[in-house]
Amino acid sequence: MPDQSDPAPYDALLLLSFGGPEGPDDVVPFLENVTRGRGIPRERLEEVGQHYFLFGGVSPINDQNRELLAALRKEFADHGVDLPVHWGNRNWAPYLTDTLREMAAAGHRRVLTLATSAYASYSGCRQYRENLAESLAALEAEGLPLPRVDKLRHFFNHPGFVEPMVDRTLAALAELPEEVRAGAHLAFTTHSVPTAAADTSGPPAAHGDGGGAYVAQHLDVARLVAAGVRDRDGVERPWRLVYQSRSGAPHIPWLEPDICDHLEELHQAGASAVVMVPIGFVSDHMEVIYDLDTEALAKATDLRLPVARAGTVGADPRFVSGLRELVIERAVTERGEGAHRRALGELGPSHDVCPLGCCPGRTPKPAAAGADDPYQGAAL
Repeated sequence: MPDQSDPAPYDALLLLSFGGPEGPDDVVPFLENVTRGRGIPRERLEEVGQHYFLFGGVSPINDQNRELLAALRKEFADHGVDLPVHWGNRNWAPYLTDTLREMAAAGHRRVLTLATSAYASYSGCRQYRENLAESLAALEAEGLPLPRVDKLRHFFNHPGFVEPMVDRTLAALAELPEEVRAGAHLAFTTHSVPTAAADTSGPPAAHGDGGGAYVAQHLDVARLVAAGVRDRDGVERPWRLVYQSRSGAPHIPWLEPDICDHLEELHQAGASAVVMVPIGFVSDHMEVIYDLDTEALAKATDLRLPVARAGTVGADPRFVSGLRELVIERAVTERGEGAHRRALGELGPSHDVCPLGCCPGRTPKPAAAGADDPYQGAAL
């Protein structure tokens, strides 16, 4: 049996996330980073930034990543996994390029990346791979030794992700008034994306009439969580996958229905209550606490529709343990020892290496940690 504590050939884990402002003065510069190249006026960014100013200009995401970082380090130490964990962001400090520079200077040459996105999509996978390639190019320009960088497979259907979501959904149901609980609907929410991006998400084989891998993976998780809740409380509940946080131009089709529109539809249909289950997010960051806990809750209050919101996985011990398992699984695979790949649902474990044509963007850019990685083998 493969050694479950040996991370070789990897000598470091990189926690890669979106980042967020940590004070009022950070908000507009952060949004400038997020929207760089789109030509959005500063006045519009200040308007969008009002979401952050409602919370003191602070996004919870960085503190949530610090919590996950500490939990991963403890999990590794408790299980004898000798693997340092570093953290870098796409849009705010600690910036990815700075983190990779520090890792290269520390002598790390084989880095495994954990992106805080569970699903296949351009913004949740390919764009992070492009960020990695940009950072490696910056290090190369500085004459620094380049580590080889790989990326952990998508974890949407790993038990460590699904099982905590079942428990959190049951906890949210318990928050509803008892007289409406049995008739509550489940609204599984995730970030809306342009339909064109959804249709081309995942490997080319997944691109088709069903919405590509992004929609298929979310539907698989929704089915798993709904079934887990039914098995635990004995109630078969209606459910639907819905979307939130749309940010694109009105003339471009995005995935629908929006959560607020869905709440209105359920109210008109006579639903007794709704539990919003944010399966598309790994922590309670801004798009959860504003789009669901603020906007959607306000809509439900106007409708006098009882609602509750399930928590995200955050640093749940089962999630953290599952991430450790996935790290060792990939290490074992790289050593050619035959890994056991756990996954629930109908889709099975996803690929380790993103194939050509996976989650393409509108403008082709170099991307690391995939079959088209221009830096593959740099440290070997």
